[in-house]
Amino acid sequence: MDTTARAEDTTDRDLAYNVFARSCPSRSTLEHVTGRWGALTLGALHDSTFRFNELRRRVDGVSEKMLSQTLHALERDGLVHRDARPTNPPRVDYRLTPLGEQIAGHLLALIHFVEGSQDEVIEAQRRYDDLGGR
Repeated sequence: MDTTARAEDTTDRDLAYNVFARSCPSRSTLEHVTGRWGALTLGALHDSTFRFNELRRRVDGVSEKMLSQTLHALERDGLVHRDARPTNPPRVDYRLTPLGEQIAGHLLALIHFVEGSQDEVIEAQRRYDDLGGR
C-alpha cells in the first residue's frame, strides 16, 4: 500500500481535511504549531500577552528573525493576534486568539507530559547509547 492510499484510509473520521494527505492545507498549520518555535511561542503566549522582546526572552534561544517569522505564520493562521498601538515609541503586543488558546492548551498538555517523562526518556537514551545505538 503506498503512502497516498494510507493517507486516504485515514479519512474515516468524516473531517473536511486530512493532515496525512500530501496536499491538505492543514499540514502547514500543523507544521507552524508543532515546530519547535511555534510550539514554544504558543505555550509562552498561553501565560500572558507579551511584547516582542519580552516574548523573545521568554522563548530562550529563539532568534529575532525566527520569532518574527513564527509570529507572522501564527498570526496568518489565526492563532496569534498582533496589537500595534500608534504610540511613541510604537507598542506591539502579541496574544493568543480563542483558537490559539485552544491549540496552546493541547500543546501545553503535551509539553507537560514530555517534561514529566524526561527521566524515562533519559534512561532509554542511556540504554540505547550503552548498546552502541542500533
